[in-house]
Amino acid sequence: MKNREKDLVYTVNEVPPLPHLLVSSLQHILLMFVSISLPIIFASQINASAQFTATFISLSMIVAGLGSIIQSVGLPFIGSKYLCPNVCGPSYMSLSLSAAWVGGIPLMRGMIIIAGLIEMLIAPIVQKLRKVFPTYIVGLVVAMVGISIIKMSVASIFGVAFQADAIRTADLLIGIFSLLVMVLANIWGKGVIKMYCLLIGIALGWLLAIIVVPEYGYALSVVGEKPFFAFPTITDEFHKITFDMKMLIPFAVIAISGSLKSFGNLLAAQKISKPGMKKADFVPIRKGLLADGLSTALAGIFGGMAVDTSSSNVGLAGSTKVVSRWISVAAGVIFIILAFFPQLTFALSHVPKPVLGAALVFAGCFMICTGLQQMFKQEWSAKKTFVVGISLFFGLSTAFLPALYARAPHFIQTFFTDPLPTTTLLAVILNQIFNLDQFFKKVNK
Repeated sequence: MKNREKDLVYTVNEVPPLPHLLVSSLQHILLMFVSISLPIIFASQINASAQFTATFISLSMIVAGLGSIIQSVGLPFIGSKYLCPNVCGPSYMSLSLSAAWVGGIPLMRGMIIIAGLIEMLIAPIVQKLRKVFPTYIVGLVVAMVGISIIKMSVASIFGVAFQADAIRTADLLIGIFSLLVMVLANIWGKGVIKMYCLLIGIALGWLLAIIVVPEYGYALSVVGEKPFFAFPTITDEFHKITFDMKMLIPFAVIAISGSLKSFGNLLAAQKISKPGMKKADFVPIRKGLLADGLSTALAGIFGGMAVDTSSSNVGLAGSTKVVSRWISVAAGVIFIILAFFPQLTFALSHVPKPVLGAALVFAGCFMICTGLQQMFKQEWSAKKTFVVGISLFFGLSTAFLPALYARAPHFIQTFFTDPLPTTTLLAVILNQIFNLDQFFKKVNK
């Protein structure tokens, strides 16, 4: 194993020299910044004020930074000690919006806390849940994460916040331009251009928006009026935490799905950090999942966006062969510090909606295709066809026919809430039902 680790530029426990530590951390911070589009879009979907949006971004950054530190520094009973930063998790986006629409920010916070506690409870047994969540169902869940944001991403590209909003040609052109820049930079770009194609698309799209639609430029005029450094302004929305047991099952399903996603990310981080390891070590994985659940719960307590481990940051570490966990710790510290600069957070809160929509479409493409690849990498069967097919039919119907489910009995409404949790729940149940023959075969033996 030691010979294999010689291929690494900086090993998992090695502390790089300060210049390399800061530059490597900056790379991971730039990837972490991409996820800040999620709290911005979340705030726009609930028609929040610029003040709320800036505070929401700051709190989300603080929680993501704390999560990255806890995950990588490794406390006695929690944290994997791998380079595996936290970012705002897209898995919780749709359900968090649903909770906010039903009971405001207090309800969203309460349900995120519960989801984090569920993640912590299942951490010791998550490897056993892989039998309940086989590879093709995990792939389906990943794909559904992308599918679940189609509605808001396409609406944002058109610059629409509400159904009756007018559509401007300029907004659509800005959204399409931003998306094309991201895609072409990813396809044809090399090195830094390919690595930061999303940020380049956001920057150029934002610039075009300021040129084409002057009001986007006017919105930035308030940035200079904000203090250079300040603590987040805690408004009334952040003073309460409420719960609704009607939303327990959907959030529990997403908590389990999020744990499985982090389980995969931590396994990947372990593999690149310990390339000579022949068998997975579940002790650091379990501690890592505890840290992931704690970070999610902290997001609810602080009032930020739910966080999750970052696949892209793990991939960056693997591609650069720089796997020092102290890079993640440094990135987390810097990310927290940046949250106290209002000029930065207010500027981010005014990113044009079409540009954010393009970013969501771009990210959604990767999630959908990654999930589909994972689904079909194993031998297919009729059982899998009906598990996936039926789950998709009824899961997607919650988006296509919301009025139908609004009139349905309360029991149905509890389970048929949103494409992502509904599809996941149905897939798990149907997989167990359609494989009862295998269970009885084992019993008879």
